[in-house]
Amino acid sequence: MRSHNTFCRRPGVPITVGITLAVRCGLVWGCSLMLSACITPLALDRAVISYDESATNILSKQLILNIARARYRQAIHFTGVSNIAATYNFQASAGVTPALTGESGGLLAPIFGIGAAENPTISIVPIEGEEFTKRLLTPFAGDKVNLLLRQNYDIDLLLRLMVGELRMPREGKDTAFHNDPTDLVGYPQFRRVVLHLSSIQDSNDLYVEPLIFRRSWTLPAESMTPEGLRALENDNITVEFDPHQRLYHLSGRVTGKIVITNYDPSLLSDEEKIRMNEAAQKGPPNELTVDIRSGYPGGDWPFTGKLRLRSFLSILEFLGKTIEEPEYFVDKDPRTPEVAENPNRTLEILEEDDEPEGASLPVKYRGRYYAVAPDPGYQWNAAGFQLLHQIFQLAVSELPRSIAPSITISK
Repeated sequence: MRSHNTFCRRPGVPITVGITLAVRCGLVWGCSLMLSACITPLALDRAVISYDESATNILSKQLILNIARARYRQAIHFTGVSNIAATYNFQASAGVTPALTGESGGLLAPIFGIGAAENPTISIVPIEGEEFTKRLLTPFAGDKVNLLLRQNYDIDLLLRLMVGELRMPREGKDTAFHNDPTDLVGYPQFRRVVLHLSSIQDSNDLYVEPLIFRRSWTLPAESMTPEGLRALENDNITVEFDPHQRLYHLSGRVTGKIVITNYDPSLLSDEEKIRMNEAAQKGPPNELTVDIRSGYPGGDWPFTGKLRLRSFLSILEFLGKTIEEPEYFVDKDPRTPEVAENPNRTLEILEEDDEPEGASLPVKYRGRYYAVAPDPGYQWNAAGFQLLHQIFQLAVSELPRSIAPSITISK
């Protein structure tokens, strides 16, 4: 009886050739799997980084474009990318083919095939209607300034962008000093006040904090409901009941308005904090109280005042207007210490007929190019544009995921 070999082979082909063929095929498939495993994360990394860079560049160009629109008193418009959904399909194939060695010979050449397909869906949402009014036309509240200052932004740069006017008491009434170069009296005064606050910040003696104090009050028992009592307890308010007088005595910690000072507000008595807070509450939500006192750093020029914050749309209009009517140099007050930076312009935007050299992200509008001016030394313009970007994010904190009309692009 003839025994059967383990390996089938062609006549004249040694068994070792069959073994070599199997090994080579295994190596080809192994290499294919390893290559596909390496390429998949690399492709994903490139895609995510590319989308991120594109979204950032689009927003930066939109900011510059809208400053150019404001320069010509044209309508402001923003379109946001609210959602990006991308599907990736990775395929790998492998095989072998006879090598080009003529009619004789048993050499085999591997064949590799790797492919990747991308199918992104991008949702573009225009900011309009109620969203436009709420996020771009509404003046900023004081807590936004406090949040940005905690990110180590210069207060002079921040206030020159976000503040529309300064109000200071003069002869028993408030006098308005506008942050507008055309206000020949108000603008220099505003700049000098901002420079003085900057000098205090440079010495790490500036406080931008909410007034925190304890307050006590009484309520008649008939006005209190069980739901109201539970709400007070959730707000960490201490409640004591006087059965003889039928009164509830309440006391708790209250967080009031934000103030800018050259002293620690916690050193004040609760009575003084309450008076300051009540005075600040009389103003609109977009007001910041400034209280610089003698006896503390920067106290050589003591003053009080109120800073009125503007909307993001007003910020763009201010920057666009200064292209045509540029800001100018304003020296510090003689009582103000030396300051490190005092540039003429809050944020210099170039306007040129040809594409400006050395400027990043130039935008063409009405036949002219607009871009953030490059900084020869200290990166003031770069910091200003970065801050403008952050302020926009504070204004447009969330883009709606489903709102009409919207544009969906499927590639």
